[in-house]
Amino acid sequence: MPLTMLNSGEDAAIRRIGGKDEARRFLENLGFTVGEKVRIVSSNHGNVIIQVKDSRIAVSRGIASKIMV
Repeated sequence: MPLTMLNSGEDAAIRRIGGKDEARRFLENLGFTVGEKVRIVSSNHGNVIIQVKDSRIAVSRGIASKIMV
């Protein structure tokens, strides 16, 4: 299921990252790799704040929907 389906405070492991090569590389550079645990910190109208490793990263809902957990 896409990362956007998780509620705030829920943890999950990344299973797959979809999208074009450029989008996948962008996410990998931010720390989003297969097997990595992520947590939804908050979600509002257009953005999702995700904790990955020891960082909090805000991405658009469109980008977050490419991350499968």
